[in-house]
Amino acid sequence: MPGPRVTPVHGDETLPDKVDVVVIGGGIIGTSTALELSEKGLRVALCEKGGIGQEQSSRNWGWVRISRRDPREIPLMAEALRIWPGMNDRTGRELGYKRTGIMFSCRTDEDMARYERWSEHLKPYQLDSRMVSGAEFAEVMPGCEEPVKGGLYTSVDGRAEPQLAAPAIAEAARDRGAAILTETAVRGIETSAGAVSGVVTERGRIGCDAVVLAGGAWSRLFAGNLGIDFPQLKVMNTVLRTEPLEGGPEAAYWTSEYAFRRRKDGGYTIASGSTNVVDIVPDSFRLALRYLPALQHQWRDLNFRVGPRFGQEAGYARKWRNDEASPFEYTRVLDPKPHPRIIKKTLKAAAKYFPVFEKAKIAQTWAGYIDVTPDAVPVISAVDGQPGFFMASGFSGHGFGIGPAAGRLMSELVTGRAPCVDPHHFRFSRFSDGTKLRPDDGF
Repeated sequence: MPGPRVTPVHGDETLPDKVDVVVIGGGIIGTSTALELSEKGLRVALCEKGGIGQEQSSRNWGWVRISRRDPREIPLMAEALRIWPGMNDRTGRELGYKRTGIMFSCRTDEDMARYERWSEHLKPYQLDSRMVSGAEFAEVMPGCEEPVKGGLYTSVDGRAEPQLAAPAIAEAARDRGAAILTETAVRGIETSAGAVSGVVTERGRIGCDAVVLAGGAWSRLFAGNLGIDFPQLKVMNTVLRTEPLEGGPEAAYWTSEYAFRRRKDGGYTIASGSTNVVDIVPDSFRLALRYLPALQHQWRDLNFRVGPRFGQEAGYARKWRNDEASPFEYTRVLDPKPHPRIIKKTLKAAAKYFPVFEKAKIAQTWAGYIDVTPDAVPVISAVDGQPGFFMASGFSGHGFGIGPAAGRLMSELVTGRAPCVDPHHFRFSRFSDGTKLRPDDGF
């Protein structure tokens, strides 16, 4: 089966001649940025090489969580938790958001102690996140037969529907005057007196004063053509969804073996809690030293393989002119095949500890590429040395839930307004200013 069934968004037929900002990428980060900029009164064109939300923005788990975040992301995710509840009314469309809580399981006393240490990061925000056990755990996770000591339960966490969200946000941006351009790859940017003055797309030129690159897994390739070195690699995550299933928990649940959340349609989205596939590609060697600290941190969760992806990426042009077809015009959607062994193993583990899943029927499976930075923290930043060029990428598997707040912060940086949170940790310059780049699990 192909990837998830995403709400279709029909692109505008006509390119605008001139806008204030061009946003490159139609995932949840790009659409959220376009909506925020449009609401601030700017003229916006959102350019997507394929369809809105067709890549990782529709292939993720759909979790909207602050729990177990990298501490550097917590302030921005707290902002996202304030934004999500109003998104249906704001867009005039259904995004499937619901505050249901998320539980992270703890099988040992050591796990309990580690998660309790992590929960200290949320105390300044006065959010309900606490360690639970016994009857309280059973109340939140009915039917669980896993031998646990308890878990970290964050009741303010929740879920939304990835196949609905980015399209709804894009349409809301269009309602506010944004041009939504699908099947419209941006080949490059133009500058005047050293500053951004426009973009060249496969359909023609659009004049602009600023460009926001929100290209997900494609951002490194696009930036590289501009002479900008953005360290970014990909990992592949496999997901399944079930047909509607009665009797399962309402709250989402995570263990290293499996994770699940109920869907708006009554089924469940289920995936391995930790296992990802890493395709060895040419950039794996170019960036190996930068990723070494991250690799030491989580190598047990990564399945490395050499396959067709190496040849595909080796064949990408790394430099092209604005009057030449770009790699983005040859691959409209990254649609990797799901890993059958991971699907089988994950559903078996879920059914072992939650017998309700023994009755689950798989409705669909898919996989998606998560773009990852060396420190697993996104870039939401101006790019030094290129006036008018901004980047919002590298969300490292955390982008869906944080997306609306990331779009808000990006729009504030573009317009020069006071930022909703301190953007220091998200600066692009950290890759060259001597900052030690490593993930922080908050423990």
